[in-house]
Amino acid sequence: MTSMKILGLAAAAVLTASQAFAGATVDEIKSRDVVRCGVSTGLAGFSVADSQGNWTGLDADFCRVVAAAMLGDASKVEFVPLSAQQRFTALQSGEVDLLSRNTTWTLTRDTTLGLDFTNVTFYDGQGFMVPADLGVSSAMELDGAAVCVQTGTTTEKNLTDFFRATGMEFKPVVFEALEESKTAFFEGRCDAYTTDASGLASIRATDAPNPEDYVILPEIISKEPLGPAVRNDDSEWFDIVRWSVFATLQAEELGINSGNIDDMMNSEDPNVQRVTGAAAGMGEALGLDEAWAYNIVSQVGNYGEIFEANVGADTPLGFQRGINALWKDGGLMYAPPLR
Repeated sequence: MTSMKILGLAAAAVLTASQAFAGATVDEIKSRDVVRCGVSTGLAGFSVADSQGNWTGLDADFCRVVAAAMLGDASKVEFVPLSAQQRFTALQSGEVDLLSRNTTWTLTRDTTLGLDFTNVTFYDGQGFMVPADLGVSSAMELDGAAVCVQTGTTTEKNLTDFFRATGMEFKPVVFEALEESKTAFFEGRCDAYTTDASGLASIRATDAPNPEDYVILPEIISKEPLGPAVRNDDSEWFDIVRWSVFATLQAEELGINSGNIDDMMNSEDPNVQRVTGAAAGMGEALGLDEAWAYNIVSQVGNYGEIFEANVGADTPLGFQRGINALWKDGGLMYAPPLR
């Protein structure tokens, strides 16, 4: 047998093997008729449950976005609260189908954990919060400080890198559970608390005895692109999650929202028609109903609606869009063409 034939057979075998495994997660989700989504144990604005067990937040809504696309019903989500230590194991083991839990996309996580990040749903960066009466106005004044930090996170590594790079000393006060770290800080066991800026705003707004008694320092010491992750064993599922998020961005860019999408069904714009499902082909390419993007926008909203409802200017977190604005408005949010 020639070497070319051997190479051809090997390539065919690889292709056949990959096709055999493709769609396993998709098939399981269709069979159980619910998406199991890993979320935080409680971070206001991103994923938090009320006393009745109803989940709200930007990360929780992106779980609903995927369920709407996949199953036609945004309510078909089983939320699984996970600590920072538990989250990757839960995804790897199949306990959850999707991780949507304020998780930073990094090279080592993307290449060594058997998972793939699909998109960035929130561009963030790490900062510091201190008691106002500490009299500190800059992170460069934290030499010798005791800093509360949650273990098993990029936050812990960034903290060490920051103090090493600046030549300052610090005392890490490390906790596994988010609640423990917050309690310790507000009890005065640490001079500063560090996590993503979004987390600092959430904790200050919802957990501080008096938010005005705490100051978020201006320095951002890292890049923290947050987004959903899936196992790397099902390219079909990866595509569905990725393009479901992109659909929310494309809808916002085209001016399609939950309030006007039915009227937009009559648009002559082919780009609009692909989002509303009036033009066929996009759903078929993903193995979904042609109403997949319509279901997302009509049931959950476009990206701007999701952002403003959960973390926007009129919420306790009060975030401006900033770098999370669409690319055409000076931000980083950008969807490849839906065509």
